[in-house]
Amino acid sequence: MPAIVVLGAQWGDEGKGKATDLLAQDTSIDYVVRTSGGHNAGHTIVVNGEKFATHLLPSGILTPGATSVIANGVVVSPEALFRELDGLIERGVAVADLKVSANAHVIASYHSTIDKVTERFLGKNQIGTTGRGIGPAYSDKVNRYGIRIADLFDEDILREKIEAALDLRNHLLTKVYNRRAIEVDAVVEELTAYADRLRPMVADTSLLLNQALDADKTVLFEGAQATMLDVDHGTYPFVTSSSPIAGGVCTGAGVGPTRIDRVIGVIKAYTTRVGSGPFPTELLDDDGIRLQTLGGEIGVSTGRTRRCGWYDSVIARYAARVNGLTEFFLTKLDILGDWDRIPVCVAYEIDGVRHDEMPMTQTEFHHAKPVYEFFEGWKSDISGCRTFEELPENAQIYVKALEKLSGAPFWGVGVGPGREQTLVVRP
Repeated sequence: MPAIVVLGAQWGDEGKGKATDLLAQDTSIDYVVRTSGGHNAGHTIVVNGEKFATHLLPSGILTPGATSVIANGVVVSPEALFRELDGLIERGVAVADLKVSANAHVIASYHSTIDKVTERFLGKNQIGTTGRGIGPAYSDKVNRYGIRIADLFDEDILREKIEAALDLRNHLLTKVYNRRAIEVDAVVEELTAYADRLRPMVADTSLLLNQALDADKTVLFEGAQATMLDVDHGTYPFVTSSSPIAGGVCTGAGVGPTRIDRVIGVIKAYTTRVGSGPFPTELLDDDGIRLQTLGGEIGVSTGRTRRCGWYDSVIARYAARVNGLTEFFLTKLDILGDWDRIPVCVAYEIDGVRHDEMPMTQTEFHHAKPVYEFFEGWKSDISGCRTFEELPENAQIYVKALEKLSGAPFWGVGVGPGREQTLVVRP
């Protein structure tokens, strides 16, 4: 049975939650896995007209019978985890079958403190982080004094690691940022308070997932953030602190690359991004405001307004290449029903030279200007369409043109937020 990867092909907020949720409706999907990021991610899923938002939990938590897994590559805030779980329980969602990797790193309250004060200190050079401690937790992981979930069950080891982490952090807080030092005892008390509730969920998730694949179970790996936010392959330094591309799934879950069968890139029919950084097709005019308004472009996790622009096929081709995409899932086609003509970026112009592929350097990308082709709009509401053939002719032409430009076939098209508002282009 297959191992399927669903990931973002732009700067995030493409609708990965919907794609994951749709795939998880197939009764053959046994595990839904988060492999990177933390509670800075946000997925919105609409089930029978009811809206759910997940942040740290996999979207599969809403699918009866599927085991949800938070794998080793994720950074976990226990406070955020239980707040999210309790919120779903209050709404009647069964969340008993959740597994958390013993090797996943922990976000403590001091990580959030460091994140916020550092971002303020950067001033005009801010990265645009969510302030939720994701970067500092990954920094501790790479510097080898991070705290892992398993450490919460051994107070002596936990205290030793917290002392090591705060030895440096407190110097920064007091001498650079002019803030109060963080007490070791307070952090130990904060984290050990979660140990009893966490214990039944903790597992060797790498072993669990490999055994599941050996037993012909189907595993769905759910991406957080997106390709252009990858720390290696994204628009550095305006990126996240982990690797949300397909290759990162293997290290983030502890499965080998030969286990992956399908890699689906989720991509909007236009483009958005949150935070700072270059954005070639960004619209700073009435069209941008209309896309924001019609698309409801406000961050699920942060509440920040998303920057909006036209579809960028250069980025789509780049995502297809670095992820080895087997297919795309196109979302929010219905939002474009208000335009007479719809531009699509097919290349960049940089200092008078046309670039059909992603520029090699950060400087070139900052100076990239979009080269547009224009397509006739359909000027109608397509949210009620249930097959691709029901779409207006111009909408079909637009989708087929994007597919040809983007470097991988289109599997499906979203024409609204609901599960049922999905058109299959290729089964």
